Amino acid sequence: MTVKVGPELVERHVKSSKLLHTAYNVFTRDREVQELWKMSNVNAVSRLLYNDHGPVHAKIVAGSALEIMDILASSGVEPSSLKDKTAGSMEEAKLIVMLASFLHDVGNSVHRLYHEYTGALLSKDLLDRLLPQVLGKDHPYLYTIRQEILHAIYATSMDAEALTVEAGAVKIGDGTDMAEGRARYPYKRGKSDIHALSALSIKRVELGRGRNRPVHITVHMSDRAGFFQIEKILLPKITSTRIARYVEVEAIIQIDGREERIDIKP
Repeated sequence: MTVKVGPELVERHVKSSKLLHTAYNVFTRDREVQELWKMSNVNAVSRLLYNDHGPVHAKIVAGSALEIMDILASSGVEPSSLKDKTAGSMEEAKLIVMLASFLHDVGNSVHRLYHEYTGALLSKDLLDRLLPQVLGKDHPYLYTIRQEILHAIYATSMDAEALTVEAGAVKIGDGTDMAEGRARYPYKRGKSDIHALSALSIKRVELGRGRNRPVHITVHMSDRAGFFQIEKILLPKITSTRIARYVEVEAIIQIDGREERIDIKP
């Protein structure tokens, strides 16, 4: 069974967890979070003519990352926060994933350059204000959970290794948001170059259980140009995590009624 990567996926995970449901409402309804998402798109989309970095992208990444976490957990992969005792339950490990996904691009509200680093700095005060509303001000893991979230935000940078299972899920989830022009490799709108062509070639991305590895990512495309997105973004994001050995990628190309399947090992 596979699920389609999209903004609706996070809602399914939120419905199954009281903690995630509470956090979802606290963070998505907060004015500052909303304004940071808005400004991230003002800079990224309006001023730089890049792809979406706002609330829709945040929710897509959260849903994808949570799905990856569920698959890994059901395959016996222990979340780093539980192993290292920086969180107290699987729900809290998933909270780290969801909130890091929500906030990973807010640094774009300042500038695209070094936005992962800036986003981690901005998110510290946000989390100090909002996490107690979710966990309670006396929660024993309040500050370690905050730091795990900040690590996962920072580690979405191509130059940073994701040191935890949670951060790896967020980083790979970020790379899966590339269907129907939602390319993770930025391209300028209106240009018919390889960036735009590759983005438009990808029709949908699906997640499921793998044949040889726990997580299977399927990228459906209408043209080989779609490999540009896989090679430039998805694969580097996977290989810069510590969960790469648990992930397999398959490209399915459909051209003129013919289908070609290509297995890609990160």
